[in-house]
Amino acid sequence: MRPPVEVTVFLLSLLAPGVLYTINNIPALQEPLPILGMAMVVLGSGILLLSMCFIPLPLCLCPVFAVLSFSSMVALTNALEQDGFISGFMSFYVKIGEPHLSTAYAVMMSYWEGIVHFVLFLCIIHHMFRGKSYRSLGLLWAGSSIAHQIVLISGVVIGKYGSNIRPAFLRNIPFFLVPFWASFLLFSRPRGMPVITADKIVAEQNKSLLSRPVDLLLSLLLVGAMAFSVFRGFVVLDCPLDMSFTYIYQYEPYLKDPVGFPRIMMLMYLFYALPLLAFLIYGLKIPGCSWMLDWTIFFAGAMTQTQWCHIGASLHSRTPFTYRVPADKWWPVITLNVLLAAAPALLVLRCHANPAYFMKPVPKGQTNDEKKKN
Repeated sequence: MRPPVEVTVFLLSLLAPGVLYTINNIPALQEPLPILGMAMVVLGSGILLLSMCFIPLPLCLCPVFAVLSFSSMVALTNALEQDGFISGFMSFYVKIGEPHLSTAYAVMMSYWEGIVHFVLFLCIIHHMFRGKSYRSLGLLWAGSSIAHQIVLISGVVIGKYGSNIRPAFLRNIPFFLVPFWASFLLFSRPRGMPVITADKIVAEQNKSLLSRPVDLLLSLLLVGAMAFSVFRGFVVLDCPLDMSFTYIYQYEPYLKDPVGFPRIMMLMYLFYALPLLAFLIYGLKIPGCSWMLDWTIFFAGAMTQTQWCHIGASLHSRTPFTYRVPADKWWPVITLNVLLAAAPALLVLRCHANPAYFMKPVPKGQTNDEKKKN
């Protein structure tokens, strides 16, 4: 009897540390071009094997998630080795392939990819093969992965590792493109909307923002997130105001870490997260914005991933002491950053706990009773 596909994927993913340990002990493979070739061969072989043996062709995303789960185990192996829990697995690759993987940001990114993404991949595959909807799980991963890749690739290019990019860094290109492709597929599929009576939809949509205290509080949190994003964006752009100088030197010196990741993240918030936050506030104010059910999940995935990496890296021992959050400013800085990650997550819970306000508006006079008579 064939085991469930998610179990097969899990077991195949556990081979990742063994593959890394083997390569670590074969000197002939420890060169930049062979490393890139090995990465491409492993990924290509995994997709082909899973497609031929386990995955029906219509489920085109499934082999992709299966191979990404293998990559997640590689990331977790890197995080554990960089933090000293294991050794002899990734030293060759970090030294010759991607030196930036030893940074605090990359370590926190690897933990997220190796735990959160890995669990998401297994859950998505489980839902696929049981005919259940995996749209929300997929969008959560897509938002997280796109944000992760934008910060990682841009940070490496503009940061202190930009002058030391090796061929193995090119393996990030497919990992950058795949979540965009998956997002296009997921957003193009119709969402299964909950069954809600017309009377309830009308009643919810007739309420003003002031009569919806939860939505009002969330709107205020999102406005605060916008203000915080603008402020930190100006800080990394070397705003000459005294408050910017005080903040970057006394509260979040990690923003000027030469690795480049925090600077890119703040600019991503300023130019991409800021307009999305404005649209989400609009969706809380104007009834019938059914796109909120998808975009809140996508945005929450991006914000939780980036904030996890940012908070963790600003406290991690691999970050030079001068760039870590000062001990006496720990609580205000961490609280603000946690709230920035929590606001989109709370918005997701609100939208899906009571989605009536975001359903398409019911034509005037069309109540549930009238529908029954027709």
